[in-house]
Amino acid sequence: MPQTTVLIDGTAVPTALGGVGRYLEGIASHLAAAAGPDLDVHLVVRPEHADHFRDVAAGIRVHRAPRWTSSVALRLVWEQVGLVRLARHLRADVLHSPHYTFPLAWRGGSVVTLHDATFFSDPQWHSRLKRTFFTWWSRRSLRTRPAVLVPSAATGTEAARVVPDIRARVLVAPLGVDHAVFHQPDDDAVADARIAAGIPEGAAWIAFLGTIEPRKNVGALLTAYQSVRRSRAAAGSDTPWLVLSGARGWDTEALAALDALQPEDHVVEAGYLPLKDLSGFLGGAELVVYPSLGEGFGLPVVEAMATGACVLTTRRLSLPEVGGDAAVYTEPDAASIADAIGSLLADEATRTTQRRAARDRAARFTWDATARVHVEAYREVVR
Repeated sequence: MPQTTVLIDGTAVPTALGGVGRYLEGIASHLAAAAGPDLDVHLVVRPEHADHFRDVAAGIRVHRAPRWTSSVALRLVWEQVGLVRLARHLRADVLHSPHYTFPLAWRGGSVVTLHDATFFSDPQWHSRLKRTFFTWWSRRSLRTRPAVLVPSAATGTEAARVVPDIRARVLVAPLGVDHAVFHQPDDDAVADARIAAGIPEGAAWIAFLGTIEPRKNVGALLTAYQSVRRSRAAAGSDTPWLVLSGARGWDTEALAALDALQPEDHVVEAGYLPLKDLSGFLGGAELVVYPSLGEGFGLPVVEAMATGACVLTTRRLSLPEVGGDAAVYTEPDAASIADAIGSLLADEATRTTQRRAARDRAARFTWDATARVHVEAYREVVR
């Protein structure tokens, strides 16, 4: 079989990597093993990411995009012109666009990844500009590209519901977990995470990991937490601190609630934690609460499960696909979240059982499996 050349456009990855960056790291580091010798895989990234991806993506040739692609507007221009030139220079058979947008002038084989369908199902969670931009590109991908990758069956189902005349073959490629990073932490890792997050010595904690944006439902979590504290205090019991890790997004109500908190409210806003501290942060928590209103996949849930955390989440969109029987579920309103947190804090046996089940389920999510679906998509496009 003649060798097939694949070019992956990684220039949409933000400087801090984030979720899209973790996805690209995961597939890039496992594609060579999944592809075999008949696929020649290339990856183009912005200059600040080139050395990093050369370190993590063995067997893949990494190319530098122009430095000015750090500008979002200029990156989109380069994608439409410069990326096509690079693909032609490499004689690429397949161009993989891993974050919604793709070059309209490219007439070769094409694969696009759509991470989320909530721009269609719940547009109120996104700014008008963002939902207009991503719904346009999602429709265009589904109607004009030969293959589209989605991270969950729920995302594919939602896309099919709202986009008529889909011509692409939609393949589900669940995301993986880097089990070298996310694993059951030892006491030293938990202690390091406590220091990194600014958690008081000796305090237990409830963890949340994610950007503070409307669909993460942080406002309801804050209300639920204060309710739990009042109930447990009345019964003479302490409550673990609530510790939030992630960026401040655009949930103005939740941010206002956070700004109004006092130290005696026992809520810590830790910001971004280093990747090396996340296992200790998640696995060292009494609970990990992820009360999202809907996800394309929900990577923080499976990452928390890999650390042996007892995870409380919702049944919205893809989250039951990830959590299965190894997560505990709640409705997303504050009263339901409070009831679920209170019940789990009072039931150590259930938390222990869920921790074991979580580790077992998380072991099923590997980047090797994700990469194999990508290779299938590339080969199908060539055929």
